[in-house]
Amino acid sequence: MDWKLELVSVPVSDVDRAKEFYVDKIGFNPDHDHRVTDELRFVQLTPPGSACSIAIGSGMPQAEPGSVRGLQVVVADVAAARKELEGRGVEVSEIQEFPWGTFVFFADPDGNTWAVQQMPAGN
Repeated sequence: MDWKLELVSVPVSDVDRAKEFYVDKIGFNPDHDHRVTDELRFVQLTPPGSACSIAIGSGMPQAEPGSVRGLQVVVADVAAARKELEGRGVEVSEIQEFPWGTFVFFADPDGNTWAVQQMPAGN
């Protein structure tokens, strides 16, 4: 039996601001934006090429906005990813190299943190 992680909830304080950040600055695809009621809104966003999406919204049980740490995406070229993020106006760290990969880091407007990893050669 396959067990596929396909959706991760990211708590945000302002859905429109977060959606704009993830779509316009990070480049995620806006899959769904559905207002169920005046109080309940569900937005699903997916990184290009990813099988896993994030969910943001209002009226859903969630953790404190900004409390998610260490979400991670993997790219083929972290330097190119950094350049793209920086060009889109994202505050992104300098490139950091570790034995387990090369990384840059950024946070969304609420402080949820992300790592962008390029796997080490040979993996």
